[in-house]
Amino acid sequence: MAKSRAQKAVTLEALTQNFKDAVSVAFADYRGITVSQVDELRKKMRAADVRYMVAKKSLVTRAAKDAGYDVDAKQFDGMIGVAFGISDIVAPAKVFGDVSKTTSLQIVGGVFEGTVVGKEKMVALSKLPSRQELLGMVVGTIYAPVSAFVRVLNAVREAREAGAPAPEVAPAVEAPAAEVATEVAPAPEVVEAPVAEVSEESPAA
Repeated sequence: MAKSRAQKAVTLEALTQNFKDAVSVAFADYRGITVSQVDELRKKMRAADVRYMVAKKSLVTRAAKDAGYDVDAKQFDGMIGVAFGISDIVAPAKVFGDVSKTTSLQIVGGVFEGTVVGKEKMVALSKLPSRQELLGMVVGTIYAPVSAFVRVLNAVREAREAGAPAPEVAPAVEAPAAEVATEVAPAPEVVEAPVAEVSEESPAA
């Protein structure tokens, strides 16, 4: 069913605003995907803080130009879905890339760091870790020593409860102490005060 002029105006306004709000944009041809796959795609988009819209290529082109991007959506094959990344610059390409592994959806281009880029660039971006995944890696790195220490404590406790000798724990590495001189400095020479000479003769009575 064809959209009315008023509906097209609303869609154009939403597209334009999304182009302005987005930190990155990805375009994909969604031909051939099923209704359930579309529902799953939208679910993944919401979870990644990505806004997803489907519109005619003419509206996408006009909205992009109104937002300052020289995009010609007519160059893309198929039916175009647009993903707008709001907080994660990799998320739009990442979600499209994940969905394309199990569906017929294909990435066809996008906008990255303010520049219109081709399919190859967006496909490469789709293979990078997402912001959440990177944060998980950082947290895992921070807490790795703590978790190792907890495992050692648990091993000691379990060994004691079982009546077995506790496993050896590697001693903590101490910072090197300041170098101490090996030679002992000679003690300072002690100068004795002269003792008054005492006469051997007894004093006169």
